[in-house]
Amino acid sequence: MKAISVLGSTGSIGTQTLEIVEEFPQQFRVVGLTASRNLTLLVNQIQKHCPEAVALADEDLLPDLKLRLDTLSNERNLKKYPELFGGAEGLNHVASLDHADLVVTGIVGCAGLLPALAAIRAGKDLALANKETLIAAAPVFLPELKRSGSRLLPADSEHSAIFQCLQGTPWAENARLSTGIPTPGLRRIQLTASGGAFRDWSIKDLERATVSDATSHPNWSMGKKITVDSATLMNKGLEVIEAHYLFGLDYNQIEIIIHPQSIIHSMIELADSSVLAQLGWPDMKLPILYCMSWPSRFETPWRRLDLTEVGKLTFLSPDNQKYPCMELAYAAGKVGGTMPAVLNAANEEAVAQFLNEKIHFLDIPKVIEESCEKHKNDFQDNPTLEEVLSVDAWSRKFVKEIVSKGTSLLKG
Repeated sequence: MKAISVLGSTGSIGTQTLEIVEEFPQQFRVVGLTASRNLTLLVNQIQKHCPEAVALADEDLLPDLKLRLDTLSNERNLKKYPELFGGAEGLNHVASLDHADLVVTGIVGCAGLLPALAAIRAGKDLALANKETLIAAAPVFLPELKRSGSRLLPADSEHSAIFQCLQGTPWAENARLSTGIPTPGLRRIQLTASGGAFRDWSIKDLERATVSDATSHPNWSMGKKITVDSATLMNKGLEVIEAHYLFGLDYNQIEIIIHPQSIIHSMIELADSSVLAQLGWPDMKLPILYCMSWPSRFETPWRRLDLTEVGKLTFLSPDNQKYPCMELAYAAGKVGGTMPAVLNAANEEAVAQFLNEKIHFLDIPKVIEESCEKHKNDFQDNPTLEEVLSVDAWSRKFVKEIVSKGTSLLKG
């Protein structure tokens, strides 16, 4: 039985991870949970899974959580009372529990960086659904992986697809993910993208895009931030940077293809020109399960793919004018150093401002580009963790300043 800690247990990745644990009670047990503010759902998860330790990112809510658990304990509705922790140190503690074999991290954005790093330093295998962690801090992250010997398993559907396709190739014989070493025999990666909420919109139509429009994904059920990233195609740009670090390919060997049906989750081309693809219904539970069960595969009762039901699979080249965030990500990735951290933080803050209706959808790439341009004056090629966190904070502040000033940038 594999012991699991789940970081961000009340989010989309976390809840699906716990559903898998419930479906495979003989294979997995939960030893740690972390959450932000959703106490009602967290308490329910504690009742079901009886973890050893629980941490709240917002430590001010710890007294409320303790009161709720005390009530359940008195009513004998709680089998096991967990240790409670709060704040950044609490998250790091749960991420590095002695008894955990695998840490699944679904914490959204750069907030997941430090807990993921704590897990790696403790020698834990890490199922990474938070792409921003590796993107923002690869210069710090990759050496830590090499030192600890931990394995980084991609839980993103696209990178999981690549990982699955590589099984059985020469690379898999000595697989050690995320060392940045080129993958033997791998010529090209093709990341498929649904095209997001505005796939069928013209550039002109985007001028009337609302928050409701941008957060209505045609294929996937995801959180608001990642759904907006899908609409701008920044999610795919970030995945390009992540694929560069995971599999060691140059950026000109990593392509993005619009695939509206979201059945092929990504493809690889090998040295002999063979192309391998991983297919399945758009459901995040499959890549999460593969991380949890790897190198094994478990029999599931889940809906089986029927290509006759799908009918057809289509592919399009992405429009760079419609999706400027994609090119911004390629450019930041090629620069490397602290630039991807600035790109990621600027994007997170710009999306937050959009969701709060402070800026328009079309302003998102504008503020990201301005942030990256401004950062060229303070760029660091081989940053420390402190420098990564510093530029992350600077980028968020810079975006807020742009928005608060209502500069001509946003009016253009």
